[in-house]
Amino acid sequence: MEPLDPNRLPVHLAVIMDGNGRWAQQRMLRRIVGHQRGAETVKMVVEQASLLGIRYLTLFAFSSENWSRPAMEVRALMTLLKKYIRQETARMMRKNIRYNVIGNRSDLPDDVNETLNEAINKTSGNTGMVLTLALSYGSRQELSMAAARLAQDVLAGKLTPEAINIDVFESYLDTGGLPDPDFLIRTSGEMRISNFLLWQLAYTELYFTEINWPDFTINELHKALADYQSRERRFGRTSDQLSGRGDLSNA
Repeated sequence: MEPLDPNRLPVHLAVIMDGNGRWAQQRMLRRIVGHQRGAETVKMVVEQASLLGIRYLTLFAFSSENWSRPAMEVRALMTLLKKYIRQETARMMRKNIRYNVIGNRSDLPDDVNETLNEAINKTSGNTGMVLTLALSYGSRQELSMAAARLAQDVLAGKLTPEAINIDVFESYLDTGGLPDPDFLIRTSGEMRISNFLLWQLAYTELYFTEINWPDFTINELHKALADYQSRERRFGRTSDQLSGRGDLSNA
């Protein structure tokens, strides 16, 4: 595996887990088999991220657009989600990991929400990594709903327009209280962010791999993280400023 500097790992890692269906179709298997294999990859990545000391891990598990998939596949995915949460909650407790969910949960089936609530409540006191599942999530929807809540508070006199700034707006997002992702991994060769964390990814380092999610191994995770560590994150500043040499343009 690629050697990693423990002091230069992302604080917040986000992942678009893509390619489960394609993995299955390439093997002439039902698409749900790909999702089942993908769930095993989720377990590995969660465990590895926790062991490495990554503080926040956000997984794009089910998008708002995924509801348009065949009803049978959606039902199977909801069943798989419930099974995963129930099976993994005990391990989350042992690993001191806290569950979090973003997205429009009102669209989820009642039994799925009940399972999520149980897991969130049970792990609420854990102080290790925060595992956020993006479920029925779409970033444009998140932004529009945040703007609507903000407008309601202005109309109610809780907030003045002059008081609105970046920090205030961010507090109305589903991710309020979470730091922005430092690093985003997307599998399966697609090079887009697909309505995922549009606001939050403003300065995120992006990494795309051809490998489908079920084939994403520990070695591939370390390879991606090593690539992240090879990058210089300037946030609009110069390399000289980051190195402490300052602005030498007038020297």
